[in-house]
Amino acid sequence: MKVVLFCGGYGLRMRSGTSDDVPKPMAMVGPRPLIWHVMRYYAYYGHTEFILCLGYGAHHIKDFFLNYEETTSNDFVLRGGRTELLSTDIASWTITFAQTGIESPIGERLRRVRHHLDGDEMFLANYADVLTDAPLPEMIDRFAERDAGASMMVVPPQSSFHCVDLGEDGLVGGITAVSDMPLWENGGYFVLRQEVFDHIPENGDLVADGCTQLAKRGRLVAHRHRGFWKPTDTVKERAALDAAYAHGDRPWAVWEREGAA
Repeated sequence: MKVVLFCGGYGLRMRSGTSDDVPKPMAMVGPRPLIWHVMRYYAYYGHTEFILCLGYGAHHIKDFFLNYEETTSNDFVLRGGRTELLSTDIASWTITFAQTGIESPIGERLRRVRHHLDGDEMFLANYADVLTDAPLPEMIDRFAERDAGASMMVVPPQSSFHCVDLGEDGLVGGITAVSDMPLWENGGYFVLRQEVFDHIPENGDLVADGCTQLAKRGRLVAHRHRGFWKPTDTVKERAALDAAYAHGDRPWAVWEREGAA
């Protein structure tokens, strides 16, 4: 299936005070940017047709792929001054680079690349800034069996705060970690049918408009995931992932698992 990646936002919470215009999906985790890790995840499961919804800092993403260095993440032999790759990352990928506007909300970005989907009944979508080890084939198969317009991966709340149960007299009746509450957050991994376009108005949002309307009609399903899932909304979160990568702790790298192709 084709994979639509939303990678045109400002990513203001990832700013470190510098004046650079690098979009959030280009923040580095190990030797490669976030968007590469997300794309490798999909490619591992056989989905290698990507549609990049570009906006802010688009030239950084274009330059990365136009000048891609396979030797950065693949073994190779240097023979007679010539490089012989022993494996490749993106040789089999098809990547469509589509400018979808600087200020466009997610739903509008999706609307603007609809023609690139070639009318496919089902397709995948992602914010390009969240890493996970979720079982993608299971997510797709469950959705394919359902009569629904969209599937959203949901995860337990990630906040480290606690909720306090207060009585009328101000006495605390209980304290519960947010992560232990019976709540779920949008995990940013979607399986969609063309039906979603019926509910996204011009300059609309994928979740606030498309998914909300589908939910009201009983046409939205959720895939619960309690495994590894990490967002990169802040510099601190990105740095934590980078440090984990350096120490070999990268559960999202499903392509590195024993026996992986």
